[in-house]
Amino acid sequence: MTQLEAARQGIVTDLMRQAAAAEGIDAEILRARMAEGTAIICHNVKRKNGSPLAVGKGLRTKINANIGTSKDDTSIDKELEKARVAVRAGADAIMDLSTGGPVDEIRAAIIAETGVCIGSVPLYQAAVDKVLRQKKALVDMTVDDIFNGVIKHLDDGVDFITVHCGVTRAVVERMKNEGRLMDVVSRGGSFTVEWMAHNNAENPLYEYFDRLLEIVKPYDATLSLGDGFRPGCLADATDRAQIHELIVLGELTQRAQEAGVQVMIEGPGHVPLNQIEANITLQKRLCHGAPFYVLGPLVTDIAPGYDHITCAIGGTLAAAAGADFLCYVTPSEHLRLPTVEDVHEGVMACRIAAHAADIVKGVPGAIDKDIAMARCRKNLDWEGQFNLAIDPDKARRLRAESGVDEEHGACTMCGEFCAYQVMSDGSRRRKAAAG
Repeated sequence: MTQLEAARQGIVTDLMRQAAAAEGIDAEILRARMAEGTAIICHNVKRKNGSPLAVGKGLRTKINANIGTSKDDTSIDKELEKARVAVRAGADAIMDLSTGGPVDEIRAAIIAETGVCIGSVPLYQAAVDKVLRQKKALVDMTVDDIFNGVIKHLDDGVDFITVHCGVTRAVVERMKNEGRLMDVVSRGGSFTVEWMAHNNAENPLYEYFDRLLEIVKPYDATLSLGDGFRPGCLADATDRAQIHELIVLGELTQRAQEAGVQVMIEGPGHVPLNQIEANITLQKRLCHGAPFYVLGPLVTDIAPGYDHITCAIGGTLAAAAGADFLCYVTPSEHLRLPTVEDVHEGVMACRIAAHAADIVKGVPGAIDKDIAMARCRKNLDWEGQFNLAIDPDKARRLRAESGVDEEHGACTMCGEFCAYQVMSDGSRRRKAAAG
């Protein structure tokens, strides 16, 4: 019995209790939301070192960090360090997107290294095996190659897999008829589009969706239905191809849930601020409230080197409107493979967005730290401020670099004219005069 099947039968499982405890909510609340498909627990039954991660309605907004090699950088040690840094910075999940070097060993090492939720894109496995190992063309992948990649990742213990099931021939035709500035920017989406064109065939992950469900169900892993037609620039946002694919994903969501398989939906992409809320509303309506996992969204196309900021802006609005899971973007987006430092910056920016949105959504306890921080600032309690900070190490470092000692109450922004200091000194004088 899968977690979804148990939830629909009114059974609260041990995993539900663990995940609910981490959220600070009653396990029955989580069970009920899972039963209606608005919340999920990401946890592959093969994982021995992983904790269940709850994602969805009324829960804390989660953060994912993408890592992984390319043919230009195949270091396992470097990717493991990125995984460690992402977890220390507060990422709830890590996606291994490796396409270069010993990808099987890299994935196994990342899974063994951390107890956080792990995601992947199995289609990359099939592509790497075909191109790099068999020295054939990507479009020569067979249907069995594609499904064997899924099995391999699930056997390794991956908790959720991105599968581009909504990339169909009909959606491709719709994209061509409307015209797009950047066509397909999803790597998995582009693989699928080219495979369909070369083989004059439908997407196997769509055509044989029931086979996919039969494979996934015994592992009780989560299907993350990928957005192969996500907009790669503002000009392509919310077009017919994107929405057609979303309609397909809504239909597949129902089929998966009926089969007892948990689902979340992936979303855009590059989206102007004034379209973000509409995108969230459409997804929630078309996919019956299934958890929504968004990449960004990025609210401008002209900030290379600062895309962690454009991501945080869009992610805040998306999560406040109902997105449940944010995929970080690093300063290196569109430029290079991220460094360890980029990973840290990306997670921190995304955590700020998630927390700001959780305050808006009224997630229990979300605003408590902000209130505590305000008290510490009023009292010039620097140690308290550091402990409450989203990045304590950076906060400590910046204050130390200013040259003030701990006996000095104010910071160098205002010095003796610090508003808190002025008010505090005035209060003491008034009390002394009254005494």
